[in-house]
Amino acid sequence: MDDLNSMLEPGMIVRHPDRPDWGLGQVQSNVKGKITVNFREEGKVVIDGAHVSLIPVFDA
Repeated sequence: MDDLNSMLEPGMIVRHPDRPDWGLGQVQSNVKGKITVNFREEGKVVIDGAHVSLIPVFDA
């Protein structure tokens, strides 16, 4: 899972695969596998990239 998340950079838009109710999120930072994302419906969340592969959104 870590490999997919390693490409995420600040400003990119993502979805959480297990929490569609959070809506789209904007990556704030990606440091050592900890990805901070500001989701529209949930707010700021720190994701452990070793356990969750975020889904990049390119058409948002």
